[in-house]
Amino acid sequence: MPDVTCAGVLVADVIVRPVDMWPDRGRLSLVHSIALHSGGLAHTTAVTLAKLGVQTAAVGRVGTDVFGDFLVQALVDHGVQPHVRREADVPTSATVVAVAGSGDRSFLHLVGANGSLQAQDIPDELLSNSRIFHLGGYFVLPGVDGEPAAALLRRARQQGCRTSLDMSWDAQGRWMALLAPCLPHLDFLFGNQDELSQVTGVRDPVQIASALRSRGTGTVAVKMGDAGAYVDSPAWRQHVPAYVVEVVDTTGAGDAYCGGFLTGILAGWTMDRVAAFANAVGAMCVTAVGGTTGVGTRDDTLRFMERAAIRESRQRA
Repeated sequence: MPDVTCAGVLVADVIVRPVDMWPDRGRLSLVHSIALHSGGLAHTTAVTLAKLGVQTAAVGRVGTDVFGDFLVQALVDHGVQPHVRREADVPTSATVVAVAGSGDRSFLHLVGANGSLQAQDIPDELLSNSRIFHLGGYFVLPGVDGEPAAALLRRARQQGCRTSLDMSWDAQGRWMALLAPCLPHLDFLFGNQDELSQVTGVRDPVQIASALRSRGTGTVAVKMGDAGAYVDSPAWRQHVPAYVVEVVDTTGAGDAYCGGFLTGILAGWTMDRVAAFANAVGAMCVTAVGGTTGVGTRDDTLRFMERAAIRESRQRA
């Protein structure tokens, strides 16, 4: 049975690079590569955990189409237990990821079958046999977001799980109003600085984490890209600088970070080691195209941490 159950967004990523300028309407631009990769917050975190040696299950919904086949097979190929419902009348969620020469990304996203996911898709039996339940893709799961997610997190805790949530951008601008019901039921909350500043109304990562922990969340990790991360837990809080790597594609780096973080938690490491390991997993992720291509084994990551340089400590304003 899995140590971690990841539920939420499963996405087929069509990654196009480099895209430094959109072509005018009716015109054509040449690119170096167009490739299909598995992605989505739950999918990428699940595969990352599996590559790091953690027994993992993934729960979600996909269509009965080629993209759905591809995503389920990708889970199986990486040793993730798929608990995936196939939807006959809804397409698999997909994203066109336009990667600039710098590695930064823009997205065109189809919600698809992810929009049909329900809290009832995660059975008590699976939760009771897991040590951590991770919900990936909050704000783009209309069947789960809000009170249903809060009830799911409560149920996961009742089944003995620690609970974890990673969010995406809320295009509808609901932010704290939608997230607030979940906060007292979370052991770990992940989000990037831009997302969490929208949730809390403050930009400083220390203030962000303090505001969220005051509402009952156990540990808050503010992901800050090449500035590293700020982690605030009951017994430890600190800005953790990023590692120096050559950036190829930042797709999935935040999801991979979550996988690294939860791996360290399960291993019983101190929080400073957990935070550094999560940064290392995220750093390795961006060295290759795709959300998990650059992620290595646990031993690979530990060796990377021994030899890689640390970026000069700085925080984004």
